[in-house]
Amino acid sequence: MAKPADDPRSFITQVSLVGRSEGAFKNLRGFDRKRHTEPDCVNQATSAFLAKLCAPELVELAEGVFQNVRTALAYKRKEIALDVSTPQAVLSAKDFTLEISYALDPAAPASYTVTRTLHSIKNGDLLRVAEFDAVFAGQFTAIAFALKKGVRVEAVIDAVEALAAAEDEKDADGSGQLRVDYPSDCSQCTLTVAGVAAVVVCDGATLEMRFAKAGSPRELVEGFAAVRKAFALTKDRALAGLL
Repeated sequence: MAKPADDPRSFITQVSLVGRSEGAFKNLRGFDRKRHTEPDCVNQATSAFLAKLCAPELVELAEGVFQNVRTALAYKRKEIALDVSTPQAVLSAKDFTLEISYALDPAAPASYTVTRTLHSIKNGDLLRVAEFDAVFAGQFTAIAFALKKGVRVEAVIDAVEALAAAEDEKDADGSGQLRVDYPSDCSQCTLTVAGVAAVVVCDGATLEMRFAKAGSPRELVEGFAAVRKAFALTKDRALAGLL
């Protein structure tokens, strides 16, 4: 029997779950306040400096995740592996892949970002396994995926603005309306719906749904299905297929 369109299992293999956290460069264990200075820009040299200094934290974090996953899901040695090549670690399990990476924040080079990306989930039913969900509880704030067919950001903006204008004529209070924000160069746009605790950021090639609260894999995928309904993007040709 075919899966309904809003069943998370119908699209889970197409998405990545993303979680981000931040830290101050000077708080890394390898940072010596007497000898080192904080980066004031992001380039090859400062990125290499971060890769060197973040090694202890990355190794500890990745090893902790490896042990938690191995124990919770009862994986055997041949079913799970960890490769650490600072500033990135890759945990490859038989059912999924998790990448952990450190990078300087371009907007604030004295800070770094730790990004966790869970992808290549081979079995959507894994989301229903309590042990899997518990291991990653509260770690992800976004669902991202590449668009099968790229879209023009300008076309998305125009379509949303047209829909919003049409809704303005129907509903004076503007409740439930789809809204769009974007920079002057239209390099990306951010879509929101009143009453929905998530935004959708589109840059033409990728789409990322960002939630206000961090959650587990199952919580985010269920939220994705709910938000997809709320956005109702399939009403316009330029928006069709985004969600």
